[in-house]
Amino acid sequence: MPVVDAWMQHPTVRHANHEMFESLRRWTGMERLREPLPVEVTVAALAAADVEIGLAAAWYGPEGPLVSNDEVAGFVAGSRGRLRGVAGVDLAKPVTAVRELRRAVEELGFVALRIVPWLWQLPPTDRLYYPLYAACVELGVPFCTQVGHTGPLRPSETGRPIPYIDQVALDFPELTVVCGHIGYPWTTEMIAVADKHANVYIDTSAYTARRYPPELVGYLRGRGRRKVLFGSNYPMITPSRALEHLGELGLDEETTDLFLAGNARRVFRLGDHS
Repeated sequence: MPVVDAWMQHPTVRHANHEMFESLRRWTGMERLREPLPVEVTVAALAAADVEIGLAAAWYGPEGPLVSNDEVAGFVAGSRGRLRGVAGVDLAKPVTAVRELRRAVEELGFVALRIVPWLWQLPPTDRLYYPLYAACVELGVPFCTQVGHTGPLRPSETGRPIPYIDQVALDFPELTVVCGHIGYPWTTEMIAVADKHANVYIDTSAYTARRYPPELVGYLRGRGRRKVLFGSNYPMITPSRALEHLGELGLDEETTDLFLAGNARRVFRLGDHS
């Protein structure tokens, strides 16, 4: 069954080796990159799990870009159609950020914006985000963000679905928000916010299928079948590893198709909607 990976990145050396990921390296056994990772390695990892499209994101933080939009565009160009770009921006410079988002979407063909709140230690309700939300609506692209606790060595407060995602969805009902990393330990809150708001979705990145919280599995099997998207968080977790125990979740064929690809195709306007 074809797959769309809604949350992944092709790392640069400065991204992969950043000190904040020390906890992830400890958990996963990943080694530091000694040289740039060829995009062919990422393409092969996606192909091994039948991932037809991986949404490869830029990473921008207070110290500058860890993976720039132009670097992502280069990775996309070298991926033989396997990757699509997700923009990053400098949140501290809102006018420049809006211009860069427009460039990424209109000139580079990117399909979304991603901001990781813990990287900035600013919740999604901070005023610096709001011009970007309006720009996302105008450009017709989703806003992707992280919810739940923070694996890297940064505070977790910014990942609370309530009040932050709930308030953003109230202020911008036309904005599509894709919330990565499930929201644990606030998974029930995340489900409640996705239920409440038509344009709020959940992606499962950073978790293998065996580790999905029971409440998320129940939601996915039932009323949430059109609200949950697959994500891996590659290279921290490969898509193959993330999906290894998918068959144990008891999903029917329609739900499996929606989860693996259909919902992402619809939400990110990738074509072949389900």
